[in-house]
Amino acid sequence: MEILQTLHSYLAYVVLAILFLAVANAFAGWLGNKMFTMGKDLRLSLFALILSHIQLVIGLILFFVSANGLKAIQALGMGGLNSAARLLAVEHPFTNIVAIALITIGWSRHKKFMEGKKKFKSIAIFYGLGLVLILSRIPWGQWFN
Repeated sequence: MEILQTLHSYLAYVVLAILFLAVANAFAGWLGNKMFTMGKDLRLSLFALILSHIQLVIGLILFFVSANGLKAIQALGMGGLNSAARLLAVEHPFTNIVAIALITIGWSRHKKFMEGKKKFKSIAIFYGLGLVLILSRIPWGQWFN
């Protein structure tokens, strides 16, 4: 389980970096009226989608096997969790599931459009919202200790 926790922590840096690049690229393409290419633009967005899903799967495994996830809720009940425990057991998993759902919606929507500006807009908005949600529920205090 320690290996999974370490992988989840370090992969988070990669996922955040790739998501940030995908969002920045999408905003640049959308606002710059650029053509959506099947090379860089598609691959960057797809890579961000895939890595975020891998991170979610690792996180869900940790939720079910770690003492900080479901076991904490079962042991203490929802009312017994302090703010740090609630962040790890409830807020972080729930918010990140919503964030990955938004990223997935952005990917699915972009495929329906032919025009580059609309493709970029879909990715910029949905990936951007997902990134903001992810950043909002990272356990920063534990991450940097």
